[in-house]
This record gives sequence, structure tokens and C-alpha cells, in this order.
Amino acid sequence: MSDDPNTGGDTSIRHVPARFQGSDLPPMSGLEEVQNLSAFEWFSEPKEFSLITGTLSMRTEAETDFWQRTHYSIQRDNGHCFLKTISGDFTISTHTSFSPEAQYDQCGLFARVDSENWIKCSSEFEHSSLSRLGTVVTNLGYSDWSSQDITTPLSSIWFRLSREGNDFLIEQSSDGESWEQMRVTHLHQVKDALKVGVYACSPVGNGFRCSFNHIELNSNARSKKEM
Repeated sequence: MSDDPNTGGDTSIRHVPARFQGSDLPPMSGLEEVQNLSAFEWFSEPKEFSLITGTLSMRTEAETDFWQRTHYSIQRDNGHCFLKTISGDFTISTHTSFSPEAQYDQCGLFARVDSENWIKCSSEFEHSSLSRLGTVVTNLGYSDWSSQDITTPLSSIWFRLSREGNDFLIEQSSDGESWEQMRVTHLHQVKDALKVGVYACSPVGNGFRCSFNHIELNSNARSKKEM
């Protein structure tokens, strides 16, 4: 049983086999598969997606988002996530490619305890000459947002998220080798297990197309010295 995602409740998560689903949406890239995605499950499954040879491609649906209360006085919990439950410390990385069509179209990584406690990091489209690299951290039902303006055209990027205890390091990279810190943050309500993976949403537009051609999740997080 699930709650309405627009009211802040949890949407049920359903397992998806590693084969084509939805409409005729082919994979957008062909990097070598580095992660068995069969253990990942959908939260708020999009109507159009494919999962072929380790590449997840999707088209987001209209008016999908993750946000809780702060400043905008809205509660949205209906973006699309492909998640795996993991306990303890971990590091997850992804490479995502995208073709945004409207303001706020976004995709990246997601770590979720429940509807009121989570982290997302992403590239977010503003207009043809401006995008933002952003991290939203939601604790106890209130979201806060940190961002960095990118004035050059952006169509792909790497993200990495590492957990140690209740602390998280979020990073971005243009090549998957040299990483730059976006944020260090804390989740108050996480105990042991949480759900982590990739996400995309379109808060105001009619949807856009994106793909994740590298998803790697390791249970051994980076050390505090590295963080």
C-alpha cells in the first residue's frame, strides 16, 4: 500500500527486471556495465524507460519533484528514482547524460531514508546559457538547497556520494577521475539501512530525456582522511 506522492508520503517501490520496459526508448550510450542493476527498484516509476546492458534511460514525467516545505511552501515526493537498499558506509557514483527541455529539469544521485529525510545532488537546467550543480538536503521535513552556477553548456557529468556514519560527502567530476567537492552534510534520522541510487524529475516542464550509463555502488566508503 502506498501514499499519494504529492502529499509527502512514500510511494511504493516495485522491482523491475533488467529488460526493456515502457515505450520504445533505446539506451543513449554504451559504457561498459559496472554494476548489476537487478537489485535496484523503482520509486515512482516513469512511463518511458529502458534498462539495457547496464544503461538506464528514461523520459521524466511532468510536475515531478522532490522538495519539502522550505521557502516554497510545497511538498513534492514524486520524482523518479532507481534505488537499492544498503546498510552501513558506501560510495556510489554515476555518469549521466541529459537533454533538458524546461527550467529545473534535473538528474543525478539520491539517498533516501523516507519522504522527509533524504539527499539529492544533480545538474539542474535554468536556460540555454545557465545550469546549476546543486545539492538538496532534507532533514526532519525541511529542505535546504546549495548550488553553483555553470555558464557553459552542460549535457553530461559525473556525481559521487559517500557515506560515513550519518555524514555524507557529495562530489562532481567532468571525467570521472578528478573530483571536486560540492558539499559535506549530515542526515539526522538515518540509522543503518537506506535507499540509494539515481534520480530524475521535471518540476515545471513536460519531461526530458536522460540516461545513466555508469552506476557503481560499493559498500566500502572512503575514509575520513580522504573525505
